[in-house]
Amino acid sequence: MRWAGVCGCFSPLPGHVGGVSLNRTEQRIFDYIGGHPEERQYWQNKVQNIAAAEVDPHAAAHRLEADLWHYYKERSAVVPDFRDAVAREGLGRTSMKNLAEHFMRLWVAPKPKKPAAPEARA
Repeated sequence: MRWAGVCGCFSPLPGHVGGVSLNRTEQRIFDYIGGHPEERQYWQNKVQNIAAAEVDPHAAAHRLEADLWHYYKERSAVVPDFRDAVAREGLGRTSMKNLAEHFMRLWVAPKPKKPAAPEARA
């Protein structure tokens, strides 16, 4: 596959971003957000706000996954690449879990680990 000249932080191999395998729909969103700074800023803020509001990172990823799907449905009416893909593939519900988790790894600072409990001596 030929490299399309996308920023080095975006993999030239479709479906693989930073060691994460994305489905076609996730990859399409990732590429679109990567090419539109205002969209990237919006999603960075959204991801960080959701992560701050949820204690459980799995719950945050689940919320984000749903928001990404709604975003794709909304943008498929106005973004030519999305609209064309929907015309070819349909608009059946597609998982956005890998993309949601990837965005959280990219844009959310890891929470500090709890200190290990001192070992009890017998």
